[in-house]
Amino acid sequence: MSDNREWFDEFVAGRGPALLRFAYLLSGNHGLAEDLVQGALVKAHRRWAGSPAADHPQAYVRRIITNDFTSWRRRAASRVGVGPVPDASYGDTADAVADRDLMWRALAGLPRRQRAVLVLRYYEHQSNAQIAAVLGCAESSVRSLASRAFAALRRDPEIAALETCEEWR
Repeated sequence: MSDNREWFDEFVAGRGPALLRFAYLLSGNHGLAEDLVQGALVKAHRRWAGSPAADHPQAYVRRIITNDFTSWRRRAASRVGVGPVPDASYGDTADAVADRDLMWRALAGLPRRQRAVLVLRYYEHQSNAQIAAVLGCAESSVRSLASRAFAALRRDPEIAALETCEEWR
């Protein structure tokens, strides 16, 4: 039993920052991201022995985070306005920062499942099949959610004018 605890502690120490970044990208709120990660780690720890976590612990915890984020129980907690994305930039990068801020605000305005699909696809680099497994839906639903998300982003004239959005067209 102590081996499992040591392994779990090492997992949290090693992957905790990446899980927090993932949760922040989903929620857009640092406090909520911390709550999501902590709740997911508590759930994973309870089920650690003999669970799917043993084979793919990071994917297992990410799935818990995603499910908690998209669940109706978290909606009230996430109604806090999205603040600026922390940025470590050097030199004159004002245009890039403004574009990133604009994109972040647009992403934060999407419905939760659409936002989750885009974060899983572009931040986690997951395939449609992997995203479907995380969200518990069909691959066609993932494609549909992504399509609707891109359509919503394209309707915003400021977003559509960004050069980085050429791949969406």
